[in-house]
Amino acid sequence: MIGGMSSLSRLEDDGARGRLTIEQLAALTGMSVRNIRAHQARGLLAPPEVRARIGYYGPEHVAQLRLIRELQNDGFNLNGIKRLLEDSEGTAERLLAFKQALSAAARGEVPERLSIGELGRRFRVTPGEAPEVLAHAERLGVLVPLSEDLYEAPSPSLLALAQEVVARGISLRSALSVLEVIDGHVDSVSEAFVELFLGEVWKPFAQADMPAERWPEIEEAVARLAPIASEALMAIFQRRLGRRFEEAFGEIARRISERAT
Repeated sequence: MIGGMSSLSRLEDDGARGRLTIEQLAALTGMSVRNIRAHQARGLLAPPEVRARIGYYGPEHVAQLRLIRELQNDGFNLNGIKRLLEDSEGTAERLLAFKQALSAAARGEVPERLSIGELGRRFRVTPGEAPEVLAHAERLGVLVPLSEDLYEAPSPSLLALAQEVVARGISLRSALSVLEVIDGHVDSVSEAFVELFLGEVWKPFAQADMPAERWPEIEEAVARLAPIASEALMAIFQRRLGRRFEEAFGEIARRISERAT
């Protein structure tokens, strides 16, 4: 801390005022001075404002370097990034916003943290069963270990459903086995819907060079696709489940009748 302000906060403040040297810009953005100079040479970064023969950088340089890093992390090479940054319609920023919207849709729920003790109480798991059950739950992604005795549930609603199933007399081990079957089938369904989006929505949009006026259409398609996919999956599942129950009940009736004769 320097004068009540951390060094990072001071750099942020200097950046907002356009008073960062290239060394300070590197420290703030996590890039090396060499990389910053290379980005400037490629035309990816605007030149600094020169005062008294010293180049100073401001908030626009910080934002641009962070954007470049995010695009690199998402798999874009520098030539692709240059093309995006040269686009006057703000395509690079729109792509990142689009990715964030996709991530938010995928997350859906706020994760819940639970201790091993709490998991044992909620799911009636004995200490002897715990290692096997926890390992199975981890493989499925139902639980994510945070420490030796602390776990995170990415989907608390799924955990609550599993708890309700256990309360109906079904063992947690059996419930997890069913979830594993569901997971495999749902992965195929998810892939089919993503391929549908890529082929029917994104590909024509990309071939048209991603016109700015069509971005709202793409964002709306993504926002609606997940609910539509969920509704379609549930409608088909409920119909198939009803049919299976009818078949099972018919088999029960047949066996009872056979025993009565």
